[in-house]
Amino acid sequence: MKVLIVKMSAFGDIIHALPALYDLMQQPNVDEIHWLLDSRFAFVAPLLPESVKVHKVALKGDAPLRDAWNMIKTLRKEQFDLILDLQGLIKSGIMSRAIGSNVFGFDTRQSPEKPNRFFVHAVPFHQDDRHVVQLYRSIAAAPFIEAAERGRTMAYTAPVIQVTEAMRQEGEEALSDNGINGAFSVLHVGGSYSTKRIPDAHWSSIAAELSGDGQVLVLWGNRDEQLRAELLCSVSSNTITTKRMLSIGAVAGLLEKADAYIGQDTGVTHLAAAVGCPTVCLWGPTAPWRMGALGARHRHVVARVPCGPCFKRACDQFVCMPSISPEHVTSAWKEIKR
Repeated sequence: MKVLIVKMSAFGDIIHALPALYDLMQQPNVDEIHWLLDSRFAFVAPLLPESVKVHKVALKGDAPLRDAWNMIKTLRKEQFDLILDLQGLIKSGIMSRAIGSNVFGFDTRQSPEKPNRFFVHAVPFHQDDRHVVQLYRSIAAAPFIEAAERGRTMAYTAPVIQVTEAMRQEGEEALSDNGINGAFSVLHVGGSYSTKRIPDAHWSSIAAELSGDGQVLVLWGNRDEQLRAELLCSVSSNTITTKRMLSIGAVAGLLEKADAYIGQDTGVTHLAAAVGCPTVCLWGPTAPWRMGALGARHRHVVARVPCGPCFKRACDQFVCMPSISPEHVTSAWKEIKR
């Protein structure tokens, strides 16, 4: 059986879909798996198993409709037996259905965009299953079980990324290039949108506390984050940021070695958890019960505000992330650091 996973974005969501991928790889009649990514997230491809064939479509490029149509024509030729739409959007539903007829996806209760249901076999979810890992695994399991068996509770399985020797080497080189030697913790000041970020002053307090116990490496992924990371390093001793943007392999390699990681709800945070690094994640508009890393190695510092979690990307009264106490963050870090 040839299967296509449609999970085009975003970074953290792709990592959350890995347990569903591994479930598919254990199915005895599945012998070929493909994955459709948005080209903006092509950097994630090295984290996928080598046996998975990755396709990239530029849905935010100069000619998204043309690129989407060209990708549909290319993937039609593969003649997939099964397509899993783990995106749940209108565009992913249209593309999936245009590629093949046997498409499974979200039910109307959990679908990110309700019209998606017109393009997929809607998979029912157990009412207690709220984590996206559970939902993705349920969709992946549905085609292989009787319809009457669908909708039963699905266990949470932690996403795991196997760090290769090449990634470890890249990580070692990155640490050496940036003067990191001995024990170190990692901070990531980024967030996919502004309502996920704590104030820079909070980061300064956190970095100051951590730097008394070893070196602190601050990661960044774009120019704005780089400037914020450099500012943080200028006011906190023993805090270092990278001289250049690191490859995903280097980030995975160094995170595997770090004593601990602190970040907001972002892809790098979920990557850190997936490679086995103890993590502290800061939550405001989003929630750990929906997408957090579960287990003894991980801590969640959640903003306790009446309006949260709202899952909004913009807010006129942004109170959740500023309400998080740096002391609570560093206390959690002390609990889980190696």
